[in-house]
Amino acid sequence: MRISARNQIKGTVLEVKKGATTSHVRVDIGGQVVTSSITNEAVDDLAIKAGGKVTVVVKASDVMIGVD
Repeated sequence: MRISARNQIKGTVLEVKKGATTSHVRVDIGGQVVTSSITNEAVDDLAIKAGGKVTVVVKASDVMIGVD
């Protein structure tokens, strides 16, 4: 896969929770978990399943940081 986004993190799918139209995909990226909301159609088209290897791609115009 070649794309222009630079924020790419390889990981392993922990869980796919399908809703009515959207799935939540939990990905282990080395001890931390990132959750992505994507369409059920995308999950099916990409054959995303628990245990599968994926690349998390972050493309955002703003990234916020908070502290307590």
